[in-house]
Amino acid sequence: MDGLLSAAAYVKIFVAMIVIVNPLGIMPVFVAMTAHTSQDERKKIARIASVSVFIVLLISAVLGERVLEMFGISIASFKVGGAILVMTAALSMMQAMPTRDKQTPEEAKEAEDKASIAVVPLAIPLLAGPGAMSTIIIYASEKKTFLHIGAVCLVVLGIAIATWLALRIATKVGSRMSKTTVNVATRIMGLLLAALAVEIFAGGIVELIPALGKPDVFRY
Repeated sequence: MDGLLSAAAYVKIFVAMIVIVNPLGIMPVFVAMTAHTSQDERKKIARIASVSVFIVLLISAVLGERVLEMFGISIASFKVGGAILVMTAALSMMQAMPTRDKQTPEEAKEAEDKASIAVVPLAIPLLAGPGAMSTIIIYASEKKTFLHIGAVCLVVLGIAIATWLALRIATKVGSRMSKTTVNVATRIMGLLLAALAVEIFAGGIVELIPALGKPDVFRY
């Protein structure tokens, strides 16, 4: 259909968003943050965090491009800037290091005293951080149709459900995951995220400088 991308494209968007939201990587953090809470409280935190992720990414997908237009920012420029942000996160993930765009040390310390950690810092910025928001805005702008936006919203719903499932099983699985296992998984996801950043960056550059997309541009 003209108003939609291919099915493979939406699968790619889902996989890309899973990688950048990284619900598996947040499992040990969730376990640590909810160590002194009851089972019912952990379920409630997982539910609220997942709903918050859905709302944040949904708003980004539906209204993100409109906000950019208000500030006179083109999607091509946003792709380049967003790709740099995603690449920064990817490099940190490949070194198995937490990124400051996810959570600063000050925010981590403050989180220890919070009565509810579901929205901040779990949903924002650990799961639906700047990288995830910018990426979903870029994908939502691929086609200017209601069908496409609806399909992207379904992808966001899938991300929220995957996040909820990961957090629900985190208490059982996360506590058994060694630091080495988490680091290996984080590095693999970081590599995938770096490839995604390069693709977004290349697409943005070609839109800004169309001549770069011509096969004979460097021929003499």
